[in-house]
Amino acid sequence: MSKTTVTRRWALLVALVAALCGSLLGVPAARAGDAAPAAGPGVAAWPNTPDGFASTSGGTTGGAAGPTVTVTNFADLNRYATASTPYVIRVAAPITVTPFGHEIRVTSNKTIVGVGTSGHIVNGGFFLNGVSNVIIRNLTIRDTRMPDDDPGDDAYDYDGIQMDGANRVWIDHNRIERMNDGLIDSRRDTTNLTVSWNILNEGNKSFGIGWTENVTARITIHHNWIRNTNSRNPSTDNVAYAHLYNNYMQNITGYGNYSRGQTRMVIENGYFQNVKDPYYRDSTATLTQTGSILTGTTGRQEAGGTTFNPRDFYSYTLDPASQVPTIVGQGAGPRPDIGN
Repeated sequence: MSKTTVTRRWALLVALVAALCGSLLGVPAARAGDAAPAAGPGVAAWPNTPDGFASTSGGTTGGAAGPTVTVTNFADLNRYATASTPYVIRVAAPITVTPFGHEIRVTSNKTIVGVGTSGHIVNGGFFLNGVSNVIIRNLTIRDTRMPDDDPGDDAYDYDGIQMDGANRVWIDHNRIERMNDGLIDSRRDTTNLTVSWNILNEGNKSFGIGWTENVTARITIHHNWIRNTNSRNPSTDNVAYAHLYNNYMQNITGYGNYSRGQTRMVIENGYFQNVKDPYYRDSTATLTQTGSILTGTTGRQEAGGTTFNPRDFYSYTLDPASQVPTIVGQGAGPRPDIGN
């Protein structure tokens, strides 16, 4: 058997395995001519299955056990997202949420995925309250900013994605921007959460984690492009294991990665560009940082204490920090080759 034949058969086997994994997560198999899941020349690929802490404790499959539906209006999106049974929900058009600022109450065992770059959630967001096994992927969630709100965003609690007591959640390849309150809020012991390959853009409060006295949450945050924001990038309070790696932080005016309370935070190979207070901790939290690049930054760069080894929980591959702006800049956010 020739070397070429072996290579082709191996490639076919890999494709079949990838298609099987995708079907289990409600991600349709790639069609002939579809682009490979890579952002460009020299840019790392991403998985079509959850990684990090979302891959532990039984894993996250979303709505793979149920049927696949395609929605183009708010009524259908809301009906399937709030249903008591599993669904893979493909969002194939911009959908305006009503009333303005409403957060759709997503129930357990759901995949909500944008079809290519066409899936937009406009004037609203999602709320995961006490649910488990949810995937939110490849969407643009945008525009609940209110011109008359106070700087603390107290008058209008309009988040992009809010989670209270959720478990096994994968938030991947979304673009979330111009929301009135948090772009993402992970609250009240939400755990086994992975937030990967997202663009968080133009927000006062980017990504807050905590609102609890318990120290049980396990969270992975990697390959996100967080830019043009102020505070909570993220602010991580009382998280048992917070693993941040290969994130691109750009043009942040408030503060960057903040480890608070009893949090143990591990930062690896990030890229901080024009960030005030790139990473630091309070007196009770711990933080270790390795391999990151800082340019144009000011303020606090503080690590200390004993944290943990993420490889005790899952495997992962670190990209060099020097390549993060290219890899994340080209690969984060909704992709034309996801959800088709």
